[in-house]
Amino acid sequence: MTMKELTVVKIGGNVIDNPSALDSALKQFASIPDPKILVHGGGAIATELCTKLGIPIVMHEGRRITDVETLKVALMVYAGLTNKQIVAILQKYACNAIGLSGADGDTIPATRRNPEPIDYGCVGDVDPAKINAVMISSLLGRGMTPVFCAITHDGNGNLLNTNADTMASCLAAGMSSLYCVKLVYCFEKAGVLENPDNEDSVIPIMTHERFEELKKSGVVSKGMIPKLSNAFFAVDHGVQEVEIKGCDDIAKGMGTIIK
Repeated sequence: MTMKELTVVKIGGNVIDNPSALDSALKQFASIPDPKILVHGGGAIATELCTKLGIPIVMHEGRRITDVETLKVALMVYAGLTNKQIVAILQKYACNAIGLSGADGDTIPATRRNPEPIDYGCVGDVDPAKINAVMISSLLGRGMTPVFCAITHDGNGNLLNTNADTMASCLAAGMSSLYCVKLVYCFEKAGVLENPDNEDSVIPIMTHERFEELKKSGVVSKGMIPKLSNAFFAVDHGVQEVEIKGCDDIAKGMGTIIK
């Protein structure tokens, strides 16, 4: 039997921070035929709130280090304000969205990351094999569109912050046991750029070898490194297609294809 197609889309923080870009991206996402899943990051609101509260912002290679106080802010913003705003906009576009964290329905359990060699604090790593694909599929089968914030849980009553790109990759991989999955990373650029200052320099095909070359040369750096690493993880774990593209191109065949 041929498996149904499932589209998993992750939208980045810079899109979330721009109301018009977010509205446009969500309108396009709503037009994608069901079934589909949305994963979102947190944007700048969590950082702004941490600053107002005097909570230090600490990053390492594009990933946030999450202490207990930072986790509280992440929960309020990611699972609360941002998630519900996105759900409301999708409802406007006749997409019957339901906002979730990984704790809801035990959909996405995680393990707190080993503090060695870098202690990321209250950060969870996800095993695709432990994704509750059956539960998520039951929501999809009822015509609902799950909208996941990047919050997971450890099964022992603790919530954990998870990199949204990682969560999308693992979720797509976990759902590939039931669906033919396409993963789309949507952000403010048109794709992976050869020249970060030139939107016309999109690299159409990205291979492992090309990725390593671009890392060494510094063309790919900071937050793009974990994004591409997660894209390749998805390809290596059963996801049929991965694309990195701009928020204006969610429903179009443009951007960078990961091979």
